[in-house]
Amino acid sequence: MSLPKRVVLVGPMGAGKSTIGRMLAKELGYRFLDSDRIIEERCGANIPWIFDVEGEEGFRQRETAMLEELSSEPKTVLATGGGAVMRPENHRLLKQDAVVVYLKTSIEQQVERTRKDRNRPLLQNDDPEAVLRKLFSIRDPLYSELADITMHTDRKSPRLVVRQLVNRMNPRTPRHKRQVRKEGRNHV
Repeated sequence: MSLPKRVVLVGPMGAGKSTIGRMLAKELGYRFLDSDRIIEERCGANIPWIFDVEGEEGFRQRETAMLEELSSEPKTVLATGGGAVMRPENHRLLKQDAVVVYLKTSIEQQVERTRKDRNRPLLQNDDPEAVLRKLFSIRDPLYSELADITMHTDRKSPRLVVRQLVNRMNPRTPRHKRQVRKEGRNHV
């Protein structure tokens, strides 16, 4: 199997899409793109401000337009926002010429990784864990349906996740193939 034209990372807040995405792009010799950061750069405002002014629907429209633009970029690793899977029209854009990787993590890990982050408008309330649980129940089936590869990130270093992803996308030797089978049995 040769490397994919694009790799698209989906998953919940705190799964490691940006961190793992940067490292994976470097490992593959691809360019790293983060749809949320690009939206912020183009708007000259952060995501909470966009949510305040345009609401979630306004942000989602911007996100779809960004995915449309980025869907034809070759040799890229794209980290998406956690809610990118909510619009059916985005599904085609996410899968276009890409391997979709679902970075799956537990609610507990999400709470730990997002508890001090003020740049996540959906979590700015009295019970962010309840919000994360609700979002997971809605979005997990969509992430799973879109994913070509599901990789659990709990208690794994980003470097290990990247190594496992590279092995799964481009098995080169019988040893790699054995390792992929072992990882798949234990972690997918």
